[in-house]
Amino acid sequence: MAAENVLTFTDDAFESDVIASDVPVLVDFWASWCAPCRMLAPTIDALATEFEGKAKVGKVNVDENPGTSQKYGVRSIPTIMIFKGGQMVDQAVGVQSKEALKALLDKHA
Repeated sequence: MAAENVLTFTDDAFESDVIASDVPVLVDFWASWCAPCRMLAPTIDALATEFEGKAKVGKVNVDENPGTSQKYGVRSIPTIMIFKGGQMVDQAVGVQSKEALKALLDKHA
């Protein structure tokens, strides 16, 4: 279960929630059947708490939101993308350590 600070991004609201955001956004592309995605969930939850007020942290369920996943070329999950100023500025594929993801977000926060 996602922490309350972890946002849910959808195809319908991706533009307003992520692209138009005035703070950096970490997006976790995931699916409920993906074991590595579930392993990464506590890390995403921790980052959401740590970066509250400085960045948005959220998830896109690739099964429920195929449009956004296709638009950004997500071919394997988990894929983490950092968006800033309406652009995807960084990404990582696969399970990452909290330190690695924090460093990615710190670069842009």
